[in-house]
Amino acid sequence: MSQRRKVAASQGKRRSQAALENDGGEDVSFTQPTSSQLQRARDNFTSVQVDHKAAEVVQFILIKDQKKIPIRRTDIAKHIVKEYRAVYQDIMVRVGLIFERVFGMELVEIDTKSHTYILINKLEPTTEEPLSLNPKIGLLFVVLSVIFMKGGVIKEAVLKNTLKKLRVDFEERHDEFGDVKKLITEEFLRQKYLEYTRVPHTDPPEFEFRWGIRAEKEVSKLKIIELVGQLHNQDPQIWTQQYREATSQSSQSSQRS
Repeated sequence: MSQRRKVAASQGKRRSQAALENDGGEDVSFTQPTSSQLQRARDNFTSVQVDHKAAEVVQFILIKDQKKIPIRRTDIAKHIVKEYRAVYQDIMVRVGLIFERVFGMELVEIDTKSHTYILINKLEPTTEEPLSLNPKIGLLFVVLSVIFMKGGVIKEAVLKNTLKKLRVDFEERHDEFGDVKKLITEEFLRQKYLEYTRVPHTDPPEFEFRWGIRAEKEVSKLKIIELVGQLHNQDPQIWTQQYREATSQSSQSSQRS
């Protein structure tokens, strides 16, 4: 093989590898149709065909959402939309309406660069439906509550100590939660409920937690502070900053709906 061919082959291999590794990066494989292409596609596909394709996308997203893993546009296009790519936006408008009207859920694009979606449902724990019904969700709400009440960010060491007081050890397997550390630092991160970042200029390294984008969209801060108030037998308004933030979130949610 000539040197030129070797270089070309090597570059092609690197491009292919980069495409495979572009898991959370920019969605470079999807090109928007021109207005003429869009019109031709709309002429080729009937409204019923587009509705059927939208139903397939809904089913695909529901299956993917079982693990609460964000869904990429590239996967929707590759596995479901296929030859309907030119009318992708028309399909997704229908998909959004189906989730809203049929399931009472919202499909949210959390990254406009990689075009990644999550399906959210307003999680509002009540005393009638105790969190113990779903142990992992219960632990998630404990973690989110601690972060919220601590001002929105908490060191990993502080969270560990807080959970230890509740007899949940980061380093030990729990009867209900399984591998606690993996659940909090991996599963809840993949699901976008938490962010887990290293504190700059720390040696040995220290890490801290914040709410993830799914938690911000899905979890009611007002419900959390009301639950905290019940646990401490206190009026939630005594936590001035947190109560103001919670009511602001609630007001914004009401305006959107």
